[in-house]
Amino acid sequence: MTDPHRPQYHFLPPANWMNDPNGLIQWKGQYHMYYQYNPNGAFHGTIHWGHAVSTDLVYWQHLPIALTPTPDGMDEDGCWSGCAIINNGIPTLFYTGVHPQVQIMATSSDDMLTWQKHPQPVISTPPPNIEAHAGGHIRDPFVWRENNHWYMLLGSKIEGSGGVVLLYRSDDLLNWEYIHPLLAGDVRKKEPFWTGTMWECPNLLTFGEKRALIISIQATPNDLLGAIYFTGTFEADQFSPDVQERLVYGNYFYAPQVMRAEDGRYIMWGWLREGRSPHLALDAGWDGVMSLPLELSLLPNGKLAVEPVPELSALRQENYHFDDLQITPATGLLENIQGDAFEIQVQFQSDLQTECGIILRSSSDGREQARVIYQPQQHRLVLERLNPNPEVHTDNHIAPLFLENHEPLTLRIFLDHSVVEVFANRKICLATRIYPSHESSNHLGVFAEDGMVKITSLDIWKLKDIWHE
Repeated sequence: MTDPHRPQYHFLPPANWMNDPNGLIQWKGQYHMYYQYNPNGAFHGTIHWGHAVSTDLVYWQHLPIALTPTPDGMDEDGCWSGCAIINNGIPTLFYTGVHPQVQIMATSSDDMLTWQKHPQPVISTPPPNIEAHAGGHIRDPFVWRENNHWYMLLGSKIEGSGGVVLLYRSDDLLNWEYIHPLLAGDVRKKEPFWTGTMWECPNLLTFGEKRALIISIQATPNDLLGAIYFTGTFEADQFSPDVQERLVYGNYFYAPQVMRAEDGRYIMWGWLREGRSPHLALDAGWDGVMSLPLELSLLPNGKLAVEPVPELSALRQENYHFDDLQITPATGLLENIQGDAFEIQVQFQSDLQTECGIILRSSSDGREQARVIYQPQQHRLVLERLNPNPEVHTDNHIAPLFLENHEPLTLRIFLDHSVVEVFANRKICLATRIYPSHESSNHLGVFAEDGMVKITSLDIWKLKDIWHE
């Protein structure tokens, strides 16, 4: 029986466990996505690199497994996360082998289908001043070329101090010189938010004279806190941040990786974790899904805008359109619009005074539903989940959302069975998971808590399956 919670237009393998996106790169007209994959079941273990390609960021083709642990080799316990580059026309991967954690290089001579591993790690131990404090945790290489040198970032930690990103430099990709910590966290500092005890999956993006450093943060190996970013400058091998923000709200988006497309865009995917008991995922036969492909851009205030790539409009089918829709507390579910795979674009009036928003996957009696709520008095966006099943997550997500005077509330929402991704006013991205207990919980609606609110425009599209172009 097909799992009703399995997404249809988000990327995921045919079955089993998936986590971090890896090796994202565009090569000879195709976008390549590698990812952490366990071919042996819907649980974390025996990590390989899965592989898929797309010509348009929308429809995907599964390819054979790209990296397999080598028995008695550097990666016998798993091929962990890493990146892809092109070196003088040669596709080249860097990734982490465990245990112990070492950095491995591999190259391809057949258009990235198979990979030949360099016989020795290119980095085999943490730097001396980190080794005793990191406990062997040094992983997730991110490599780029700048000023006639290759650079590498690695995620690590300093015990009792916090996460750290380490900076290396090389002239030949084989011999790496440790330079210094690029940036370090402080476990004692809680503002503007806590940055955890371990940093993973670093990415460094260039926007002219500005840079953006994206990292994923852990409290413990089993407590993943999400992805954050810093923007600032990178000069003379020093990173100086001036903005610190959450990348995506909701606690399900983790380990994002960013690729530079040939047209110059930065395109990102993140791993969306499950929000249900592990045994439910095991029973379903799959665990983990990719976010939508997301485009990143730098705003004048130094923050990052996170938006779905425009290519996703190819998925649109039947459209429902409303203009100047007046809603009151008596307004609820929309008639004759039911389903579990939609894109919703809505613009509310400016200067809202009461809570209002969108209802997703509601039962007819409203006892089971998800609601995207804007609370103007608290200047925040809330995603509320109502579900009677004790084996799924039902905590609320809260994201700050400050609107300027006369700025209308604009929401773009993607619903895909158990995945919800919300984009608000180019300011906030929020991703979560929902698991309705009943197939009949497929109604959409709008609401206002008090008085009358005007929706100036509302578009709802049913979306296609990405596996059947």
